[in-house]
Amino acid sequence: MLKMIRNAFMSLLLLTILTGFMYPLVVTGLARTIFPQQANGSLIMKNGKLVGSELLGQQFEEPKYFLGRLSATGLYPYNGGASSGSNRGANHPDLVTSVQGRIDALRTSDQSNTRPVPVDLVTASGSGLDPHISPAAAEYQSARVARSRGIDEAKVRALIAAYTDERQFGILGEPVVNVLKLNLALDELGEK
Repeated sequence: MLKMIRNAFMSLLLLTILTGFMYPLVVTGLARTIFPQQANGSLIMKNGKLVGSELLGQQFEEPKYFLGRLSATGLYPYNGGASSGSNRGANHPDLVTSVQGRIDALRTSDQSNTRPVPVDLVTASGSGLDPHISPAAAEYQSARVARSRGIDEAKVRALIAAYTDERQFGILGEPVVNVLKLNLALDELGEK
């Protein structure tokens, strides 16, 4: 009996070392060697200063910036420690109210825009952290952003096209635009 307990304990200890320490160290080391940018959070630096991550949305409120998807992460938007959806069904009164509120806010901020509001501008993603919007959502905002920055809308549309990521492997998902990257490109355009 004592021999069985000792063997079980040694097996537990060996597997703990292998799977709890060695495997994570090897995988982390390989990831940092082969994919250093991704392994460190896909961080975006500007002038030596951290401005965000390609993987997490950010709150933009000024008219000169593109707005991202809504965040459903609780006390403050895009909180990576509280990733979640709202869990409200399509007919839930609070969801209907918040969607209508966002539509009204978008209409108020750009009264000349009478096009239908893309759904991703009035709803949150499943994680509440999505950094992307659809090209249609970016196009919907292009006139407001161009007007706010005093630049030609054609330049804004060209940036949208340049920062649109196509379907992965040509078949997976839908084309998307990273809002942070697009807004940083707009800032750079204004600095030139």
